[in-house]
Amino acid sequence: MKGCARRKKFMADVTILLVEDDKVQAKVTRGFLESAGYKVVTAENGSSAIKTAKTQNIDLIVLDWVLPDISGNEVSRWLKVNQDTKAIPIVMLTAKSTTMEKVEGLRAGADDYLPKPYNEIELITRIYACLRTKALQDELRQKNRELEEALAKVEVLAITDPLTGLFNRRHFEALVEAEFNMTVRYNTPTSCLMIDVDHFKNINDTYGHHAGDLVLRELSEIVKNCLRKVDALARWGGEEFMVLLPRTAKGPALRVASRILTAVSAHKFADIDAKVTVSIGVASVPETLLNTFERFIDAADLALYEAKSAGRNRVAAAGTDLT
Repeated sequence: MKGCARRKKFMADVTILLVEDDKVQAKVTRGFLESAGYKVVTAENGSSAIKTAKTQNIDLIVLDWVLPDISGNEVSRWLKVNQDTKAIPIVMLTAKSTTMEKVEGLRAGADDYLPKPYNEIELITRIYACLRTKALQDELRQKNRELEEALAKVEVLAITDPLTGLFNRRHFEALVEAEFNMTVRYNTPTSCLMIDVDHFKNINDTYGHHAGDLVLRELSEIVKNCLRKVDALARWGGEEFMVLLPRTAKGPALRVASRILTAVSAHKFADIDAKVTVSIGVASVPETLLNTFERFIDAADLALYEAKSAGRNRVAAAGTDLT
């Protein structure tokens, strides 16, 4: 009884498009389908059928082979190549019943085939079978979409720093390596910046780690607003950030670093009263002679150390030969 109730509910939610030019036959078939619990809309020719399938929410089409304007095969073929209607199951009805005619109908996209005069019970059974198959396919497509969304989220998590939403260190290293190899191959300039928050431990000790986390989040937004879309920004670790500036020579890279320095110094950070500053190390190739991307990163780190040693809240650039 429960299965029968579920089937009736399933049928009540289904709309069938009946395409039949014989008005008497259409009336008989429509009455039978409605008595079986289906909602039915009708069309008398192929053009109307195509329009109805595109503009209404149709779950299945019962399609006559012979129509006054275009054949049922052509209607089926058009519906199956159209993105909006290709998933609608089609049951083809025809007085023609040779094997080749059946094959032609199936090749045109019909999901099932029933010769006229048809047995009403058989028609209902075939309709239900097509709808059940469609429901399973829809469920599978939905599960695939959910799986793809879950995988996309996992991929994002794998390359993202959870606190700031920036790239993490591992992914940034891969970006730097790829860009460095392009620089070596085509002799184009590339720069990177290593940024460190000055006296960050004092912020944590004075205002708490929650306030420190907020500073890092705000800082990431400040730096991001100073960059181009083609630039890459990552949280390197702790209070350190890294910036990759593709196709950028030393001079423009120093200007970007100065812009970041000024923007951070001028910003009023939430939840703390102290002024926040950063120190920035700049490394550029081919101005600096380096033979690996690891040395490229190390050069920016060394320049950052020089900026801190010189008093913090400043920019320093790597030397010309660090190989």
